[in-house]
Amino acid sequence: MIGDLLAILTLAIVCFAFWQQRRQAELAKMIAARKCEQMELQLISVALKGHKLITPEGIWRWHSIYQFEFSSLGDDCYQGSLVMQGFHLTKIDLPPHRM
Repeated sequence: MIGDLLAILTLAIVCFAFWQQRRQAELAKMIAARKCEQMELQLISVALKGHKLITPEGIWRWHSIYQFEFSSLGDDCYQGSLVMQGFHLTKIDLPPHRM
């Protein structure tokens, strides 16, 4: 009986974590698309690069790093990144690109 309850609770937690990760990924894609639109760039793709516990500043915080590809003229490709803590954008990096 207790084993069944633990299995159900574990499954519920895994499903909830997956659902939250999907929401965060959709939000990251919208943020990257909005940034590219503001800078008159073409968004190509967005992908999760990974999760980390320690920020580049040395602070212990769970955060997700997303990598996105964009084009400025249509025949080139650049990679930017954005960092999300929960559902909040903490940092976005765009490399130098042609205009």
